[in-house]
Amino acid sequence: MASPGTPAPVADSGRHWRPSALLHGSLALNLGAAAVVLARPRLWPWAVSAVVADHLLLAAAGLWPRSHLLGPNWTRLPAAPTYGARAARSASETSVAAALPPAVAITIDDGPDPEVTPRALDLLEEHDARATFFCIGERVAQHPALARALIERGHEIGNHTYRHPMSFSLLGPRAMAEEIARAQEVIGAATGSVARFFRAPAGLRNPFLEPVLARANLQLVSWTRRGFDTVTGSAARVLGSLTRHLRPGDILLLHDGHAARTAAGVPVILEVLPRLLTAVRAAGLTPVTLCGALAQASAGGARASP
Repeated sequence: MASPGTPAPVADSGRHWRPSALLHGSLALNLGAAAVVLARPRLWPWAVSAVVADHLLLAAAGLWPRSHLLGPNWTRLPAAPTYGARAARSASETSVAAALPPAVAITIDDGPDPEVTPRALDLLEEHDARATFFCIGERVAQHPALARALIERGHEIGNHTYRHPMSFSLLGPRAMAEEIARAQEVIGAATGSVARFFRAPAGLRNPFLEPVLARANLQLVSWTRRGFDTVTGSAARVLGSLTRHLRPGDILLLHDGHAARTAAGVPVILEVLPRLLTAVRAAGLTPVTLCGALAQASAGGARASP
């Protein structure tokens, strides 16, 4: 690892981008619509309606944070060494959960925050737990020592864009790439480590994101469930949302930045985190970083090989 303050090395090449089935279908539909209009101009209303419906579907896929329709997206921890594959869902989730190590990932967004993050780190240390912090690059630049402390205390930093623009899902590929690359550079300069995971602001995105992430060697991560702790100050409600049906492989979302406050004025994450960690341990689960989960899945795959 490079020393703190030294920019982290940039990967030689990104992973290969493979358009999803939805994008393949969208391209075919648009080409087909154009061909229909050229061959039979009278059918243009039908062709235009099909194209509009297609674009609405693409927009809906981007506005659904846990969607896999636009490309690989971790909504649960991996159970096998094929990390670019879709996470299993619906009826097959039960068997996948059974194959997962007894671990969950606690992910914490929008920091580092000089008031909240140090106290969250202390709570994690008291419970011997590790977390992944999806940090805003601008805040890392403002608080580089705090970003280094995350790494030094055994946690992981993910890329959460440089400015956290709420219009992120409306950006084109160049603007998206700039937001991501700038955050990646700042994180590397502050910590000497290279972020391997990315989370979009509010989880919202568009079809341009996955090719950008592929070139940057970043994996998109959303969550299994979240507590909406930026909008509710009820620790009990947030905790209930996170622990309901808790099971191996869950990715849980909290916020140290933009945290809502309890009636007593306490950032809600600081009320929720110790109770959540107690509930996780009581369920026989271990909080791990995303890279830690990746390592566990690799080890499990190696053990399963002949």
